[in-house]
Amino acid sequence: MEAQSWRQQDGEEKMPLQAEDVRPEIKDDLYDPTYQDEEGPPPKLEYVWRNIIFMALLHLGALYGITLVPSCKIYTCLLGVFCNMVAGLGVTAGAHRLWSHRTYKARLPLRVFLIMANTMAFQNDVYEWARDHRAHHKFSETHADPHNSRRGFFFSHVGWLLVRKHPAVKEKGRTLDMSDLKAEKLVMFQRRYYKLAVTLIFIILHTLVPWYFWGETFLHSLCITTFLRYAMLLNFTWLVNSAAHLYGNRPYDRGIGARENPLVSMASFGEGFHNYHHAFPYDYSASEYRWHINFTTFFIDCMAALGLAYDLKKVSKAAVLARIKRTGDGSRKSS
Repeated sequence: MEAQSWRQQDGEEKMPLQAEDVRPEIKDDLYDPTYQDEEGPPPKLEYVWRNIIFMALLHLGALYGITLVPSCKIYTCLLGVFCNMVAGLGVTAGAHRLWSHRTYKARLPLRVFLIMANTMAFQNDVYEWARDHRAHHKFSETHADPHNSRRGFFFSHVGWLLVRKHPAVKEKGRTLDMSDLKAEKLVMFQRRYYKLAVTLIFIILHTLVPWYFWGETFLHSLCITTFLRYAMLLNFTWLVNSAAHLYGNRPYDRGIGARENPLVSMASFGEGFHNYHHAFPYDYSASEYRWHINFTTFFIDCMAALGLAYDLKKVSKAAVLARIKRTGDGSRKSS
């Protein structure tokens, strides 16, 4: 991306991309200001009824699971919390910061753990997740963005999963460079056996373990450690696509839709510092403040201390302050 490229959104002033906004390793997760939606009426929505029925049943089961929580065994609740922490890291530290943005490097034991944790999260395999996420960054707030927040809170939260992808998402998704993930055997292995692995984890770990090992009823296991746990994880993740693009300030770049939302960070292990993340997607912390409301960064730092993570990329303080001064909305001072 050229240093003299320009961006514009919602009639706001244009702002140039500077040298510190670009890094050589991956360019397909950087905002492309030259892309504009084609004029004309949007295509007719095509509902994916399989997904609609699945999501409806899942959330009904989760709501019923809430009523069962007071009567379940304590180990069942602890298992649900533990599994969601592991699965959440599979998304944030794995699919997001490691494989989508290459913000750090991981040795084989950590990559194996993260690929298994990501499978437990059941939010599509890493390859598909990363492809959609890179498109989200490069074509943010356009029809080529899979969960375009300009189409409203519901669409960016869950609605995008209930309809066929916009043709622009498919068209632009095919132009992204995914060669790094195609070359990673672990990622492609997961993609090949994803449905089988998800089925085994959901049936054995989340449902049968509480029933078999500590005598939990099958109904409690199904509705709490499967339906309720999974629905909570999904909605916490979706808030990054919806609330963190609609509510909050933009101290680093007022020309992009992503915003700083500490409440979303609390729910998503540190992914709510979204204006910073879209301004500097190659920062492993996804935030200026490292451990502040950011469990994922704490986890990666712990893995680095153990020698399992290395080459952690961090934006310099000078670059951050320069960006705040140049493109910020004034909510955070640059000095």
